[in-house]
Amino acid sequence: MRLNFSLSKWQFIAFATGFCLSLPLLFLIFESFQPDKEVFEHLKQTVLWDYTFNTIVLIFGVCLLSCVIALPLAWLCAYSDFPGKKHFEWALMLPLAMPTYIIAYIYTDLFDYAGPIQSWLRAVFGWQSPSDYWFFDIRTLGGAIVMIALVLYPYLFLIFKTALKEQSYKLVQASQVMGYSPVKSFFKVSIPLGRGAIAAALALISMESMADFATVNYFAVSTLTTAVYDTWLGYYSLTAAAKISGIMLLFLFVVIGVEKFSRRNQAVFERGASENNGPLYYLSGKSAWLATAYCALILFAGFVLPILILMSYAVSYFSEAFNSDAFLYAWQSLKIALIVSFVCVALSVLVNFYQRSSVSRWAGVPGKVASTGYALPGTVLAIAVLLPLTALDLQLNMFAESTQWFAEPGLLFSGSIFALMFAYVVRFYAISQGAIESSYARISPSLDMASHSMGVSAGNTLRRVHMPLLKRGMLTAGLIVFIECMKELPAALLLRPFDFETLATYVFQYVSDEQLELASVSALFIVLVGLIPLYLVNNTMEAKASHE
Repeated sequence: MRLNFSLSKWQFIAFATGFCLSLPLLFLIFESFQPDKEVFEHLKQTVLWDYTFNTIVLIFGVCLLSCVIALPLAWLCAYSDFPGKKHFEWALMLPLAMPTYIIAYIYTDLFDYAGPIQSWLRAVFGWQSPSDYWFFDIRTLGGAIVMIALVLYPYLFLIFKTALKEQSYKLVQASQVMGYSPVKSFFKVSIPLGRGAIAAALALISMESMADFATVNYFAVSTLTTAVYDTWLGYYSLTAAAKISGIMLLFLFVVIGVEKFSRRNQAVFERGASENNGPLYYLSGKSAWLATAYCALILFAGFVLPILILMSYAVSYFSEAFNSDAFLYAWQSLKIALIVSFVCVALSVLVNFYQRSSVSRWAGVPGKVASTGYALPGTVLAIAVLLPLTALDLQLNMFAESTQWFAEPGLLFSGSIFALMFAYVVRFYAISQGAIESSYARISPSLDMASHSMGVSAGNTLRRVHMPLLKRGMLTAGLIVFIECMKELPAALLLRPFDFETLATYVFQYVSDEQLELASVSALFIVLVGLIPLYLVNNTMEAKASHE
């Protein structure tokens, strides 16, 4: 039941939030339809189709490899018992904390011609030059697919594993009675049961793959993401960059549409909370150790080996890596992340309060509209944010010139740290919106009714009733937004003011210069910060399991 408080100011705040945070997307769509007879036409006639093809291959390759890696892992952890399973269930999510460009650098350093692996092979077999033997080149589109999949497969692993655990075991048990082997049951029963979860996870992986800039840029693989970056900084054409961004938006809409279409007729039947809590398959002997070895191999490749090498860099180059610049950029990143997380949480609380309290059928619109920015890749988001801020700066300077009331402020919004923080709010607001909305769903409407019957105003109800009950959700939302801000790279590269670095851009500059060792301490800090949400997710899942 919703209570119709006097909500005029809350309605204004909610709809103003939705309008402001969706404005970059509206400007981007409008700008993408503007004529550009030179730059975009030149790109279309020369390299645009190659960029598009590479993007499609990248998305398809990452999704396919993620399925090969994650689906067997999820099935093993959901249905089987084998040595080390309890630890692998949470440890296999750890690669999510590792930025792809750091993994890309580490494996390039390992597999390059001058790296330790090829050097060892030449020493053992007596090879003298590259013409004496063949060795794969990691700096290719295929290499980028492997690097990105090693980081993104946990999305599919976690979502598919959760879906399997929440499904009824009876169909799998029926397949056992019918004589299905575990492999046949996996393909004939488990995959169809989790089709919706697989589609949702692959949609997320597709968006993350298309949004990746650092890895493909480091490997010199041209995709639509790098095309936006190069068009803006190389040709200085916002319109052409907006048109390329429009193509990427079309890809996003297609991905989301396919995901929704795949689940249109699917019904999900959950098992009883007290039933079938044990594993369905007890692996032993060779099968058990093969399962353990497969899990260990993926974990080693995706997290253990990169983190060990990164730690060795940090120890060997500690005096160079632990310096004043690292402290300065870490502090700058911390300040921005704290401000953005506070703004996102505050706006989410206000929007959700209006959504909860209003009787209007349009009450949910501001939250949904404001959350659209999360789907935008970082480079596209930078273009989208720059368009309205540039227009605002232009109008402000024209007003100052015509009235002479104050000096022309120059690039007050688009050329300052405000642009970067606004971009972060647009991109990460959806995270806080979802977390606060979930917390609000657990607050009984009877508390609102009691407050209203006692004559308490809407503001006091929010402050004295809702806020104490939302503390945990607010803390979780703020923490996740904070961590995402610390890790965000493409938007920071394009929108940061002159001579301003975040920790992510600082590390990436060293990666680009083949000198990650000199920023290894900062890179380790980014990874360690990224482990926090994984710890929260694991604790939440364990707490849920203990109550079932």
